[in-house]
Amino acid sequence: MNTFRSPLLIALYLLATTALPAQHSIARLWNEKVLDAISGDFARPTIHARNLFHTSVAMYDAWAVYNPNADTYLLGKTVHGFTCPYHRVPAPSNVQAAQEEAISFAVYRLLQHRFANSPGADAIFPVIDALMDSLGYKKANSSLNYKRGSAEMGNYIAYNIIAYGMQDGSNEIEDYANNYYKPANPPMIIQSPGNPSDLDMNRWQPLQFTNFIDQSGNATPNAIPKFISAEWGNVTPFALLPSDAVTRQRGGHDYHIYRDPGPPARFDTTVNAGLLDEYKWNHVLVAVWSALLDPQDMKMVDISPASVGNTTQYPTDLAGLRDFYNFYDGGDSGAGRAINPTTGQPYAPQIVPRGDYYRVLAEFWADGPRSVTPPGHWFEILNYVNEQPTLVRRIRGSGQLCDPLEWAVKAYFALGGAMHDAAISAWSIKGWYDSMRPVSAIRAMAERGQCSDPSQPNFSAAGLPLIPGYIEVIKTGDLLAGSASQFIGQVKLKAWRGPNFINNPMNDVAGVGWIRAKEWWPYQRPTFVTPPFAGYVSGHSTYSRAAAEVLTAFTGDPFFPGGMGTFFCPKNEYLVFEDGPGQDITLQWATYRDASDQCSLSRIYGGIHPPMDDIPGRLIGMEIGTAATNFAEKYFTKTSLPDSTYAFRIFPNPTKSVVQFEMDHEGALPIKLFAADGRLVLSSNLIFEGNQALLDLTTYGSGIYILTGMLGDRRFEEKIVKL
Repeated sequence: MNTFRSPLLIALYLLATTALPAQHSIARLWNEKVLDAISGDFARPTIHARNLFHTSVAMYDAWAVYNPNADTYLLGKTVHGFTCPYHRVPAPSNVQAAQEEAISFAVYRLLQHRFANSPGADAIFPVIDALMDSLGYKKANSSLNYKRGSAEMGNYIAYNIIAYGMQDGSNEIEDYANNYYKPANPPMIIQSPGNPSDLDMNRWQPLQFTNFIDQSGNATPNAIPKFISAEWGNVTPFALLPSDAVTRQRGGHDYHIYRDPGPPARFDTTVNAGLLDEYKWNHVLVAVWSALLDPQDMKMVDISPASVGNTTQYPTDLAGLRDFYNFYDGGDSGAGRAINPTTGQPYAPQIVPRGDYYRVLAEFWADGPRSVTPPGHWFEILNYVNEQPTLVRRIRGSGQLCDPLEWAVKAYFALGGAMHDAAISAWSIKGWYDSMRPVSAIRAMAERGQCSDPSQPNFSAAGLPLIPGYIEVIKTGDLLAGSASQFIGQVKLKAWRGPNFINNPMNDVAGVGWIRAKEWWPYQRPTFVTPPFAGYVSGHSTYSRAAAEVLTAFTGDPFFPGGMGTFFCPKNEYLVFEDGPGQDITLQWATYRDASDQCSLSRIYGGIHPPMDDIPGRLIGMEIGTAATNFAEKYFTKTSLPDSTYAFRIFPNPTKSVVQFEMDHEGALPIKLFAADGRLVLSSNLIFEGNQALLDLTTYGSGIYILTGMLGDRRFEEKIVKL
C-alpha cells in the first residue's frame, strides 16, 4: 500500500511491465501509473484528488461506452454546464479489447497533460510510454475521430475531460493558483523559537523555511509556501449538491462552503478559563500526546483489533470531544472486537511499545516522503483489497459477479468521486474558517507565557495552562534555564524533542524530554513541519472516512477481506526522519472505518491537527462517502435515454434574459433553480415543445445559478450564468 516510489522502483516496475497485464486488469495498471505520477509531483491533495477522479472518469466512460447495460458520466452528457457531444457507434467485435484500448489511451493522454510540468515528468513519462508499447498500442495515434476505433475513443474522452477541467473552477490554467485569498498573519520563521508576531490566533499563519521540501520530497524555491487551494469551494463537484453549500463573503469575494460544520473553537484573550477553554484544551492535548512518542517509554499496548477500533459514536460538539479522546494516554473510545467474523476466531493480541506504535501511526498515515497524498493512499488501500483472494466481487455484496475490469472501473469511479468531493468540502471549509495550526498556536501561547498561576512568572490570560509533568515553568537550576539563566520563567513542555536532536535519521532518535515550549515541533520533517493550508477541518479525516464509507458500501461488508487488513513496518527501517520502530510492527484493522479512525488519530500524534479539526472531518466524510457511492451507482445501469440525445444544449450562456434549452424531450420537465449560496429561487417546469424549452431569467439578479432536475431516474445539473 504505502510503497516508497523511488526512481529505482520505477525502473524495476518498467522492466516488469510486460508481465503485469496477466496479473491485473488494465484499469489497475493505469491506476498504478496515476499513483506513480502523483508520487513524483508536488504534494497537493486537492489537485491529486481531482486527478484521481478525472482519470477514474476516463476509465469508467471508456469502459461504459462499450457496455450496453452501463451509462457514461461525461461522454454524451452535459455536466456542470459542459457538454461532451457523442453519437453512438456500433458495438466492436471484441468488447473487452476495445475497452482496454480506450482506457489506455484516455489515461495516457490525461497523464501527459496533467503531469507535463511535474518535477517527476522525466521519470513517469518513459514508464507510461513503455506500458503503451508493451500493450501493443500505437501511442502516436492522436486522432479524436472516435467513430474509427477505440484508440480514438480514448483520445476523445481524454480531450473532453481536459476541456471540462479547464472550466471547472480549479484554475488549472494558472496552475491552480488562488485568485483572491490572502493570509491574515505574517509568516512564522520555523527555525526561530517562539511566535512573537502580533497574531490573529483564529487565522492561518504561513511558515517561513530556510529550505522547504514538500510531503512528496520536492524542494521548492518558495521559502514561504502558499495556502494550497484556499478557494477550492469554487470547483465543480461529483455528488455534492448546490443545497449542500452556503456562500459567505470576505474581502468582497465569495467563499462557497460545502457541508459547513460551523466555526471551530475560538481564541479569546479576554477570558482566562485555562483548560476549560476549548481552544486551549484542543491544542494542549496535541502537546501532551507529543510526549507519548517516546521509544524509551516501555508501556506495552495491544494494537490488534481485539483492543483497537470499533468506535460506534462520535461527539457532535466541542464539549463532547473531552470524553471521546484519552487526554493523557492517547487513543479514543473504541473498544475493539473480540471475534473475527470471517474466521470465527478471536483476534490475536499484538503487544508492542506504545511509543513505537504512535510514531509508526504518524508516519504511515502522513504518507511520506514520496507521497501519493491521502486520496491516493486510499486508492492504494482499495488496490490492496482487490488483491485479496477472499474478496467476492459483487457490488454491495449482492447481484452478479463482476469481472476484474468491471469491478475496478466501478470502484475507482465511486472512490474517485468521493475523494474529489471530500477535497471540495474540506478545503472549502479550510479556506473560509482559515484556522491556525498547532505549531503556530502552541508556540504563540508559549510566547505569551502561562495562564494558570498569577504568582508565577510570565502570567498571561493568552498563555498556556500549566499541567504538572507536562507543562511547567522553567525555574532556577533547571537544565533549560540557559547559560545565563535567560530562560527562567519561560514555559516548558514535555514533548518529542524535535529535529535538532537528530543528526543522522538512520541511527538517531530525538526522544521525548523537556523542551522550551517556544521550540515545540510537530512529529514531522524539519523541512516540512506542517501542511501549507489551514487545519480546520482535517483533510485526512474527511478523505479517510469518505473512502471507508465507499469501500464498506461497495463491497457490501464493513470488514476487510478475511476480517483484517494489515501493513508491515519492519524494525529500525520504517520510520523516515528518525530511527525506528524498535521492533517489527504490523498495523491491523478489522474494518475500513477502523482504518479511517486510526488515520484521524495519527494526525494528532503527528502534531498536525487538534481534535476539533478531526471529528467534523469524520462526520462530513461519512455523508460524502455515502452520497458518492449512491450517485456513482446510478450510472451502473443504463437508463432508457439514448446517449446521443441526453445532453442539454443551453444558449446563450451566459445570458442577460432568456435561456433556451434543446433536448430530445417533449412536455413538462420539473426543475429547481438554486442561487450560488444554495437558496432555492425557483421550483417549476420547463415545457418542451419541438425539443425546445425557454426559461426567462430577466427578473433575477446577476450571478451563477444551478438548475437541477430528474429525467427518468437520472439527476441532471446545469450551471447558468446570469449577466
